[in-house]
Formats: sequence, C-alpha cells, structure tokens
Amino acid sequence: MKKVLVTGSNGLLGQKITEHILKTQDFELLATSKGANRFPVKTGYSYCELDISDDKQLKSVIEDLNPDVIINTAAVTNVDKAESDKEQCRKLNINAVESLVSICENLNIHLIHLSTDFVFDGQNGPYDEDADANPLSYYGQSKFEAEEILKASSCQWTIIRTILVYGIVPDMSRTNIVLWAKSSLEDGRSIKVVNDQWRMPTLAEDLANACLYAAQNGITGLYNVSGKDSMSIVEIVYAVADYWNLDKSLITPVSSETLNQEAKRPARTGFILDKAIDQLNYRPHSFEEGLEVVEQQLLSLKNSDIIN
Repeated sequence: MKKVLVTGSNGLLGQKITEHILKTQDFELLATSKGANRFPVKTGYSYCELDISDDKQLKSVIEDLNPDVIINTAAVTNVDKAESDKEQCRKLNINAVESLVSICENLNIHLIHLSTDFVFDGQNGPYDEDADANPLSYYGQSKFEAEEILKASSCQWTIIRTILVYGIVPDMSRTNIVLWAKSSLEDGRSIKVVNDQWRMPTLAEDLANACLYAAQNGITGLYNVSGKDSMSIVEIVYAVADYWNLDKSLITPVSSETLNQEAKRPARTGFILDKAIDQLNYRPHSFEEGLEVVEQQLLSLKNSDIIN
C-alpha cells in the first residue's frame, strides 16, 4: 500500500482526499497542514502540523514520514491577496515548491502538484495541456513558475490544473462560489456578480479522484482537470439560485471593471478534458449533478452531530 502525504489537508481538496482514503483504504494517509487538524475524524490516518514555507521543518517531516507520494494542495489561492502580498505568495507558491521538488528528487518521491487555469490569459479558452501560458495576475504567474520548476526537475512529477473548485466539508477554512452564492441569497443579501468571465466549476470530489488515481497508478505529466460545463460566473450563481429556489432578483450582473479588484482575471478559461478522461479515468459531474452532491452532504451534516 502506498504512503501518501498531503500538504494543505485542512483545505477543501485536502479534506476530500482524507474522506476518500478513509472510505476506500487505498492508501496509508499522512495528512499535514498549518494549525490543528480540521477534519472531524481523527483516526485511521496520521496528522502532523506542517508549514511548507519552513524549509527545515518541511525537510524534517518528509524525511521522517518517508512517503511514496506527496500531493501538494497547499498554496496562496486568494488572487487579490497574492497581488497585494507578493512576498507571501512567492514563499508558498514558488519557494516551497522548489524545496518540495528538491526533497522529492533526493528521496525518489512522486510529487503531484495542483495548479490553475489562471496560468492562461483567457483569450482563447478552452485550453488543452499544450496551450501557451500567459498569466495576467501574480497568482497566475506564481503557479506558472511552479509548473516550470517541476517540468525542469528530475523527480517523478504530475501537475494537475483545475478551475473554481466547490464543495462542502464540516469545517470549512474558506468559502467557495457555490456556498457563497447560496448563503448570500438565503440571507437576502444583494450580490454583484460578473457576467464577462467564463469558467468550468469543479466538484472537489472529482478533483480528489483525479489526484488519487494519478497517485495510485504512478501517472506523470500535465493534466487539465475541471468540471465539464462552461458557464459565466453569473450563470453559475443563477444556477445555484434555481437549484435551491432562491431569489434571483438579488443578483445584479456587472462587468469585471466595476468591481475594481486588485488582480486581473482571465475572461474565458475552461479546459479540454480529453487527456484526463483518457489517462486519469476522469469522469466529471455536470454542474447540476455537483449541486446534488453538495445538497446531499449539507443534509447529512444537518442530520448528524458527528460525521462517522
């Protein structure tokens, strides 16, 4: 049985990976993240506090645990914060990846790294894996630089790019497009939503499955992994409103310019998924199906005080 170390295990994807492994028992799991473990079940795997920007600690933990595979989900992912605090973004998204690569080269560890559609400028989406990157933001630039570090390395590497991940876990460290839209509209808050950006929202379970398939089968290379429906951001929010019968009159479509966001976003990303479907056995849910999954999980959280 392979031993898998996950960085950023307190995040949405990290917790979905933990959930999947506890259900299937396919791997020995070593979960790591900053701070205390947020996953409700504390048994059946190991947890270790780890700040991946601390080189010494990173090296010590990995050498001590000696995993076969590392899935690196830890990153600065807030696009505007990355723009305003480039130093912190560089530490986590570039420097820590350099350290991980060096350790994985020395210890012969398979490194699976998460990247983003924001490596593209959004002029020619949807993109395949061979499309030229041209990031518009520092976040996108940092993720692109990390990709280049992996590609130039001698370790066994896999890059999985994804788009706008959504889902629910019992202890969320931050929100996502679906939960934000749902809670805002349920609270009767008016929201402004951009109508000139298109994405393919990705169910967290689908992304976790792709990461673990690559880990189990030793699959290397670059893969685009997202949902299969291309929608504008406002269409995503309208679909959330429709699914939960919420008041769509609270939604005001606006152009990106009017929001004065710190970082520039690509207009139309989206992925061609043929390679992941063919080589990662990837079977993404439609957005409607993804909302059904979230609804079932919300109901089970409501109906139980403890997640078994």
